[in-house]
Amino acid sequence: MTRRQGLLCVWMACLPMVALACAGSLSSKSPVAPPQGPAPAAFETTPPQVAVPTDPIQDLIAASQAHFELGKAELEMGHLVKAKAEFNAAMDVLLESPYGARSNARLQEHFDRLVDRISAFELRALAEGDGFAEKPTVPASLDELLALSTIDLPAAKPGLAEAVATDLKTTAHDVPIPLNPRVLSYIDLFQGRLRDWFQTSLQRGSAYLPMIQGVLRAEGLPLDLAYVPIVESAFNTNALSRAKAKGFWQLMSGTAIEQGLTHDWYIDERSNPEKATAAAARYLKLLNRMFRGDWMLTLASYNGGPGSVQKAVRQKGVADFWALAERGRYLPRETREYVPMVLAAMVVARNPTQYGFFVETAAPPVSDSVTLTGPVDLRRVAEWTAVSVEEIQRLNPELRRWTTPLRGESYRLRVPAGTTSLVEQRLSEATADQLAALQWYTVRRGESLTTIANSLRVRRNDLAEANYLSVRARVNPGQKLLIPRAPTTLLSARTNRAEPIIEHARSINVALTPAPTAPEPSGSVKLIYRVKRGDTLYAIAQAFRTTVSAIRSWNGLKGDRITPGDRLTVFTNRQNAARFIP
Repeated sequence: MTRRQGLLCVWMACLPMVALACAGSLSSKSPVAPPQGPAPAAFETTPPQVAVPTDPIQDLIAASQAHFELGKAELEMGHLVKAKAEFNAAMDVLLESPYGARSNARLQEHFDRLVDRISAFELRALAEGDGFAEKPTVPASLDELLALSTIDLPAAKPGLAEAVATDLKTTAHDVPIPLNPRVLSYIDLFQGRLRDWFQTSLQRGSAYLPMIQGVLRAEGLPLDLAYVPIVESAFNTNALSRAKAKGFWQLMSGTAIEQGLTHDWYIDERSNPEKATAAAARYLKLLNRMFRGDWMLTLASYNGGPGSVQKAVRQKGVADFWALAERGRYLPRETREYVPMVLAAMVVARNPTQYGFFVETAAPPVSDSVTLTGPVDLRRVAEWTAVSVEEIQRLNPELRRWTTPLRGESYRLRVPAGTTSLVEQRLSEATADQLAALQWYTVRRGESLTTIANSLRVRRNDLAEANYLSVRARVNPGQKLLIPRAPTTLLSARTNRAEPIIEHARSINVALTPAPTAPEPSGSVKLIYRVKRGDTLYAIAQAFRTTVSAIRSWNGLKGDRITPGDRLTVFTNRQNAARFIP
């Protein structure tokens, strides 16, 4: 407390006494004694506050910047509608101010920089999150482990063999674990050089172990198999190997399909923990029957394929993994290393505290679900439920892209717990265009998937798979094809909007696009579109449901050349315009 604060407190405490003294003086006419001590200091008056003049230009810039930062934060969450609204507000603060966006050098500099930054974010959103780009994967841990195994592993530390032997006597394993030097070397590796990686794998897997063990128990399989994903993927649902195996169990696509999993352009159920675990259990059970209950050969065939193991058994004449692994002529190096790796993981994971690991049991993701009858952009769901699009993807790891499947009777989408009613309400209120930003192409006579893919600048495989077609499938005139690319105006900024911007532009003398040379279509809406990198007149015409020749005519263009930053006048119907104007 400062001296002034202390004196003020004394004065406030003395107020009742002073009031009583004053009342007494009126009745008795006796003089009032002057205040004693430091009381007079309490009567000091605070000097009047002097208003500090504000800078209206700086205030406008600050308000605009605040909206921009909010828009950037929303964009990072995958909330495109909210991001666009905030970016638009950042522009509106300047455009609708009495000063105008370019009447002052500081305003003009901020305005131009703002347009460039919003355009950059727009391009990034289109490039990285167009709804059709496949979500990124992570390297499978098995590839990295095998890279380490190319170097001769040192012998296990002294005393480890005795410690493991004691552990094996007291811990019941349902897969036989031999006290093998190679197994001991991998246990040593997991405790030492790979300690952090192994700890992370154990922690991540703790949320799924009850589910995995339940599936194995139902199939009558050893529970030790629940630790196979440590070596395969470190329990990462989106792990992808160099051989294109994927998910917890690193299933190849052919094996996954044989075991009943869906694998198409939209869905890869190898990344679904529950479905992939059920498929892996069925496959392991099949392999074990094939090798008459020998789990060493079963694990070897899970890695290298049953055919290669059967061939090795025939060549060696012995159905024993360790005999086949003694020399390199029978089994590939990867398979020879894989089995002791998995056995070592089983030993450590079954009794982690014995080997210096501490695992806090994690709960599996909690979610509800909604039934969809058509494609929905995951970013819409993320925005409705106020979570990031990454969270929606985490709840639905089998979805390869930011959109649910195009076809099918229904799809059950997992959503954050407690949001089912909200999502169902928003689904019922939204139109198909609002749920998913899809582009369609009508096949013309003489066209093929190859010619269409080339003209639209998309991969032929993507074009075929997005429409549930084979790459060599024939297409017919009039057939509708989904174009696996988002509209070019997916995240259009305020500078790309229509009449309100044109009115502002005239008042602040911004250079406008040439006046249309073609008549304005009746009943249409006039838009100003800002060209972005990668745009073509054809793509823009498709987005606005018009023709290239019409755009050329409206803008006085003689050819097809356009440059990023150009502003094009475009006319479209009111229904289509609503997709681009909030």
